[in-house]
Amino acid sequence: MQAFESITEMGHEQVVFCHDKATGLKAIIAIHDTTLGPALGGTRMWDYANSDAALFDVLRLSRGMTYKAACAGLNLGGGKAVIIGDAKKMKSEALFRAFGRFVNSLGGRYITAEDVNIGVSDIEQVAAETNYVTGVTSRPGGSGDPSPVTAWGVFFGIKATVKQRLGKDSLRGLKVAVQGIGNVGSHLCEYLHQEGAQLIVSDIDQEKLKLMASKYSAKIVEGPAIYSTECDVFAPCALGAIINDETIPMFKFSVIAGGANNQLLDENKHGKILKDKNILYAPDYVINAGGLINVYNELRGYNAEVARKQAEGIYKTLLTVYSEADRLAISTLAASNAVAERRINTVKAVTGFKHTYDNQSWIRR
Repeated sequence: MQAFESITEMGHEQVVFCHDKATGLKAIIAIHDTTLGPALGGTRMWDYANSDAALFDVLRLSRGMTYKAACAGLNLGGGKAVIIGDAKKMKSEALFRAFGRFVNSLGGRYITAEDVNIGVSDIEQVAAETNYVTGVTSRPGGSGDPSPVTAWGVFFGIKATVKQRLGKDSLRGLKVAVQGIGNVGSHLCEYLHQEGAQLIVSDIDQEKLKLMASKYSAKIVEGPAIYSTECDVFAPCALGAIINDETIPMFKFSVIAGGANNQLLDENKHGKILKDKNILYAPDYVINAGGLINVYNELRGYNAEVARKQAEGIYKTLLTVYSEADRLAISTLAASNAVAERRINTVKAVTGFKHTYDNQSWIRR
């Protein structure tokens, strides 16, 4: 990967490579756009094949956070961080504190939180070195794990997409295939079961699958078979790039609406293919904005009910995106990008508009 070419093409403001020899920390922090506010996005820990793969991931994820905040109406920019390494072997207080010092050095341009393989206890250790952290429980007003609110927003996003594509106001009796039974996927299964949906589940962790089968009478599907499962809704809640040239020909559903980030391997190509196949795709950064909404409320003074209520607004946001897609005869992802860019460009056009992050007045101490 040509680093500067990729950064320029995707419009990033700043990319920081972090290394601490003593702890083995290797991390990348990507700040995409701070027009609407400080860049907020979680940190994930993953054993990437190489640094190019890590950079590719963090650039896409951080850009998605910019668009996510813009579509959700939040006064935030987009950022993301990745820590390179095996989360089962490398985690330590020293490593997370070293990472926290890098976050702190950015002076508030980037605020971090939990993401894949990073839990509340991990982010608490980051918070020992910086105030630019959300999703904590140790501070007054801390919200803790944002995944229940993320799943709540995805649930309402599924309802909106089913309403648009199938004309149904309820999920009762519909078959929903959930790929990935992590924090978000497990909560989503609970909400779907309560609504009366028939669950089909897939994950690499057999114990999680057995739990879903026991609690919700979910049907278990192994590995890639999830892509060819006959169902009404496919809800990807694991890692990204699972909508691609190999998987799309297998699809036997009419709705894709799930919590995973960067679901399309090629945003333009695969977004258009889904449109041509009449599969309604809920843009991932729109439908999974509940977690960002949750931690944004932490910055303002956390109230769980307010956060959940705002996450329900994803229903209306998605209907707006679908209307825009129909009006312009474009893919739903292109439509959501247009909605986000319109808001960002409107704010950029304000004469003399700029942000400063040289104080911590936004932090609830």
